Amino acid sequence: MTAAASARQILTNLHEVMASRMHAQGKLDRVVDIVGESLTSEVCSIYLLREGSLELFATRGLNKSAVHVTRMAIGEGLTGVIADNVETLNLAEAKAHPDFQYRPETGEEKFHSFAGVPIVYRERAVGVLCVQHVEPRRYEEVEIEALQTTAMVLSELIANAELVDEEEARGLIEGRTGQQTVSGLTLVTGLAVGHAVYHQPRVQITQVVAEDTEAERQRVYRAFDKMREQIDNLTGQAEFGVGGEHEEVLQTYKMFAYDEGWSRRINEAIDSGLTAEAAIERVQQHTRMRMREIDDPLLADRMHDLEDLANRLLRIVSGQLGTAASQGLRRDTILIARNLGPAELLEYDRRRLKGVILEEGSLTAHVVIVARAMGVPVLGRANGIRGIIRDGDEVLLDASAATATIRPSATVAEAFEARFAKSREKQAAYAELRDVEPFTRCGTRIQVMMNAGLRDDISALAMTGADGVGLFRTEFQFLVSATLPQRERQTRLYRDVLDAAGDKPVIFRTVDIGGDKSVPYLASDIADKDENPAMGWRALRLALTREGLMKAQARALLEASGGRSLYVMFPMVSEPWEFDAAKKVFDEQLAFLRSKKKQLPEAIHYGAMLEVPALAEVLDLLLPKLSFLSVGTNDLTQFLFAADRANPKLAERYDWLSIPILRFLRRVMQSSVGSGVDMAVCGEMGGRRLEALALLGIGFRRLSITPAAVGPIKELVRKVDLAELSEAVTGWLLDPSVNLREELSAWAAARDIETD
Repeated sequence: MTAAASARQILTNLHEVMASRMHAQGKLDRVVDIVGESLTSEVCSIYLLREGSLELFATRGLNKSAVHVTRMAIGEGLTGVIADNVETLNLAEAKAHPDFQYRPETGEEKFHSFAGVPIVYRERAVGVLCVQHVEPRRYEEVEIEALQTTAMVLSELIANAELVDEEEARGLIEGRTGQQTVSGLTLVTGLAVGHAVYHQPRVQITQVVAEDTEAERQRVYRAFDKMREQIDNLTGQAEFGVGGEHEEVLQTYKMFAYDEGWSRRINEAIDSGLTAEAAIERVQQHTRMRMREIDDPLLADRMHDLEDLANRLLRIVSGQLGTAASQGLRRDTILIARNLGPAELLEYDRRRLKGVILEEGSLTAHVVIVARAMGVPVLGRANGIRGIIRDGDEVLLDASAATATIRPSATVAEAFEARFAKSREKQAAYAELRDVEPFTRCGTRIQVMMNAGLRDDISALAMTGADGVGLFRTEFQFLVSATLPQRERQTRLYRDVLDAAGDKPVIFRTVDIGGDKSVPYLASDIADKDENPAMGWRALRLALTREGLMKAQARALLEASGGRSLYVMFPMVSEPWEFDAAKKVFDEQLAFLRSKKKQLPEAIHYGAMLEVPALAEVLDLLLPKLSFLSVGTNDLTQFLFAADRANPKLAERYDWLSIPILRFLRRVMQSSVGSGVDMAVCGEMGGRRLEALALLGIGFRRLSITPAAVGPIKELVRKVDLAELSEAVTGWLLDPSVNLREELSAWAAARDIETD
């Protein structure tokens, strides 16, 4: 019997139970027998939410005397974890799970394997359906899907039989009142105040079992056609300009909308006897399970895009089309969502959308790229946010500090508003420095440049008064594209960036992909997963082995720069020969273009990024070949300390004001004296006021930082006397006993220099 036929048999039996005149308890008893027999499971049990805890309501295989006796709190034991997280568990050895709890009255000591799924009603887990076996094994995918299907039918049965008090289920959320604070992951920095609006009210599935399979299939086909039409329209209406990175994000999104594998899985679920809505929901549940098991952040983000589309498809097929975007935002809003696709974010009124909180989300998600361009702060990984926040609650979002305060007290709201107002005043003051050149008190001109990665970022040059783009991350175009960007598309992007920058320089860093920035179309190059991706097969190492990749980018940059100056920087250079090999590719493409009588750049300036500490030992060999050298402090610091900067447990070891990193940077700076090579710092370190003081003190005169930091750093520079600062920093570096962060903070405070 096929998986679909097996599932259909379970549904048929469940449908008969649902239609019978049997009382609710009898129906539940029959359900556990049906599921247990179908999955040849020694145990099948149903727990339902009653009076705030999960009560064993029916079982096949456990002691019958435990029914209505065994109770688990939400979050307690395996069933409590499933209900609390609204997630599926599939365990070969239940006792190995840290939340396992043994209840002797059930007689379950002989069972090893365990699988459980939440029974969900109106977005809340109101129970758990689980199976157990004596034999330790993980359950097959078809078995998990059968459990999920059964749980969907049970939800309908439980609601109709009034086995769960809806008010009680709602009270798990709405009973939580008063001020609460949630923490997460900063995805896009910024402050925001607004009222919570759920991006997408959950579609209520009122019928699970299909009466006419073919009719359900046709409903899905029509819904797919409508959804694809919507995505096509969104792609054409993107407000960020034709040919931009945002369009490429949407093209990737569109690829999923036309994915035949996805539609086939939904059809298979319909074959098992589900309605169109239930089939989409079951496939979506499976997608969520896969997302929790995926370590690759890029692939996980692609799965998030697929969930976004599944939500859209479910709304279309059910006719429940109302989203917060379509209904319109009526006041300043903090949007709440599990995840958000880039297309859906673009549907919102930017005048009302002040911030976003995601239950999931990651730094590499496509929606983050779009949100950053829109200037909307985003907090991600806000676990359990749906259990804390209600629609309409006031929210104070501090994405920079990775926190959000829900239902703030009057005192907290007033303090936040004062801080917000002060932030706006500061931003206004910094904006006034846009046309002011950053000279120190002693008359030294400091170059304050900005980092960028999108075409739209270049508008910040005029807004901030930055001296140019010290780092343009060309890999963004590669990361948001479903296929390798063609040379013509690369050329168009680089030319647009140069046109937008005008007479200000733009330093293009050649593509830095691979490692933790994996792309599916280059999977053959990184088939063996790096255990330490930041130090793996990435950046120049990968590009030099992909001859076509490096050649295409070189020619695109050269063609785009025809008649202008071109600044090219190679990332992750470890030894001089790597720089030579990369420059040779450009020389060959330059010769080719010259033979074709193409317009060439007026001048080409080559540089390298110092991120690998080994390069510092051969600067005497490399510097004569360079026009400029940029120190990439983010990667350099984690390499020096052998401390992963993404690991929160190592945060204290990743200190830019530690003696080792500053001594290293000072030695690099001193080695360049007399070489004629421009030295710069690229990265987060230069955008922090206290750290920027240290960099100025050890000799750096060019900083490339985020656009938001340009104003604050320009203001800082104008208060500094370099001779005084250099003398102080040199003294501290010679005395390793000092706490340099404390010393520098006190030094700045004594001179009325405000730090972060």
